[in-house]
Amino acid sequence: MSLLERRAATASICPSDAARSAYEGDDDGWRDLMEPVRRAAWRLVEAGEVEVTQAGRPAVEGETRGPIRIRRARR
Repeated sequence: MSLLERRAATASICPSDAARSAYEGDDDGWRDLMEPVRRAAWRLVEAGEVEVTQAGRPAVEGETRGPIRIRRARR
């Protein structure tokens, strides 16, 4: 959420942005955090905090394959 708060209200982030931010090493170890980041994003969707999008449209958990973006929920 802190990554989104530092961006414009309509901006989105890639899950890799969150993984890189959480990873403290200098190598590609952040990639191991991608699945936990995606799971966290879906929990935030359930809480009404964010939306997960694919190709600019809201995505549905379990139906997405490929790149996704995370943005603040539109209220």
